[in-house]
Amino acid sequence: MRLTMIGTGYVGLVTGACLADVGNSVLCIDVDQGKVDRLNAGEIPIHEPGLDVVVARNRAAGRLTFSCDYDEAVHGCDLFFIAVGTPTDEDGSADVRHVENAARELGRRLAPIPGRKVLVVVKSTVPVGTHRLVSNAICEELAHRGVDIAFTVASNPEFLKEGAAVPDFMHPDRIVIGTEDTDAIATLTALYAPFNRNHDRLIVLDPHSSEMAKYAANAMLATRISFMNELARLAEKLGADIEKVRHAIGADPRIGPSFLYAGAGYGGSCFPKDVRALLAMARENVVSARLLSAVHEVNEEQKHVLATKLRAALGGDLRGKVIAVWGLAFKPNTDDVREASSLVFIRDAIAAGATIRAYDPQAQSTARAALAEEARRIVFCDSASAACDGADALAVVTEWLEFRSPDFAQLAAQLRARLLADGRNLYDPRAVAAAGLQYVGIGRSDV
Repeated sequence: MRLTMIGTGYVGLVTGACLADVGNSVLCIDVDQGKVDRLNAGEIPIHEPGLDVVVARNRAAGRLTFSCDYDEAVHGCDLFFIAVGTPTDEDGSADVRHVENAARELGRRLAPIPGRKVLVVVKSTVPVGTHRLVSNAICEELAHRGVDIAFTVASNPEFLKEGAAVPDFMHPDRIVIGTEDTDAIATLTALYAPFNRNHDRLIVLDPHSSEMAKYAANAMLATRISFMNELARLAEKLGADIEKVRHAIGADPRIGPSFLYAGAGYGGSCFPKDVRALLAMARENVVSARLLSAVHEVNEEQKHVLATKLRAALGGDLRGKVIAVWGLAFKPNTDDVREASSLVFIRDAIAAGATIRAYDPQAQSTARAALAEEARRIVFCDSASAACDGADALAVVTEWLEFRSPDFAQLAAQLRARLLADGRNLYDPRAVAAAGLQYVGIGRSDV
């Protein structure tokens, strides 16, 4: 098939590259000329394992191209994906202006293809009912031109995990499409057939339910995390170990082990934004959403817990202290620092008088930009070991693989206060203590 992907952000680039990899011809459109130039030069603007290989392979084969030209996008094409950003607005709702603008750009240019109906697929995470906004925007632009073109708008939410997006797309656990148009169902079924061969993963819903499914999935996962973080606070008071509790309840098949890890709070571009967007939809429709409110509030509080525990372990005062920080990305295998717990921790520590020596395998540059106002109090280091040189204590905030088995004896020799704050409960407190370090975890007894 020949299709146009509008938006070359995280979702658009991964989706476009993976669809090209199974033989489709994909043109990716973006309004950012600088980003398009970088992509055409072979540079990937985000860190996503394996994506650079897929993009390079399909650019070389001529199946994947990048442009800013909407006229080129509509020429002879009848399948369009909208995968632009929907940032959080001031009231917490999702800002869909970029989605509407993309729809209007299409409406201003679409040309009839004899015997074929145009299909516009909304891939962006959007509030329930946005498919109608897209349809109305296209209709208005067509009417303004005096053109009558048959088209359908469908929903096709993404379920990609940052750091594993390429395998997630190639081997999906579900493919959700939202439309009641039989032609659109047939087109999308054929498009996704290469990813749906061994087991039928295609779920066809109405557009409203499809749009809500994405928010519901992320809100459920966020709820599990906040629930465990709240239990972790109670476990500390009761003398229980939340890691042992996690193993016990995760063994129950009705619960399962995923997303039961207590820690420094969730971040990223999805969970915080999508929970806020659901809360905004609830307010708009005068529906009580007390559980969602609690999920959000617990997470916001949890992001401050690690700095509080570190300050208490250092005698209640961080003035003049040097804190090593391992991990800046909101999760491993990405350079994304949006709403990352590390940023909150670093700002809390600096506000309390500390200076920071930070290291992350991939997120140094994105973190440097996000922490520009605090730059004078931060040294970005080239390695995990270098970050600990001259530091009083170490805080581990992101569970990168290279942080999983450190030399605790070496850390004890480097850290002046011999203190390790484990924001992801990666380590056995007894092993840390045996090396001569004080251990501070989340929902565990300090050792």
